[in-house]
Amino acid sequence: MFTGLIEGVGALRAREPRGGDARLIIEAGTLPFDDVRLGESIAVNGCCLTVVAFDVDSFAVDASRETLALTTLGQLPLGAPLNLERALRPSDRLGGHLVSGHVDGLGQAEACWEDARAVRWRFSAPRGLLRYIAHKGSVCVDGVSLTVNAVDEAGFEVALIPHTVAHTAFHALRVGDAVNIEVDLLARYLERLRQTEGWA
Repeated sequence: MFTGLIEGVGALRAREPRGGDARLIIEAGTLPFDDVRLGESIAVNGCCLTVVAFDVDSFAVDASRETLALTTLGQLPLGAPLNLERALRPSDRLGGHLVSGHVDGLGQAEACWEDARAVRWRFSAPRGLLRYIAHKGSVCVDGVSLTVNAVDEAGFEVALIPHTVAHTAFHALRVGDAVNIEVDLLARYLERLRQTEGWA
């Protein structure tokens, strides 16, 4: 589990084909990295991935064909900045919202404009995901926990304060770019519970 509060920005150093899937080599960048362990989980642009190797300034993860096909990790260019977050510990403050690191689908950056000192972004998203996105609810975009400022049948809007822009890969996002979206866990489980009410 994660919080959606980005701990550091790294970069995609290499994508090595491995029998149909790929090994990603990721520069740790500003991620606190002195206690990394084999087998631990790190969210990379919102995707929960397992550390399979590391050195002093980078780590490697294996990305399955599904991960490569259903997230941005299969298409990002080498050198692309990446939002990084280590897994939540039980004693940590939960400053964002509960994030599983299981990306639900891709959205697209549709527009961007200044909103006082903030930067407002509009993202399109599949209708199947928009049903779980609520005004003033939480959504995870490229691993960043954000509050939904507006939502309609075609997309949603969020506002990024200067700190978020400066300390995440959002500083490099451009209109037209694809983004990873994870909807709120509670919304998915509530719908599933409603679907199975007659099972008992």
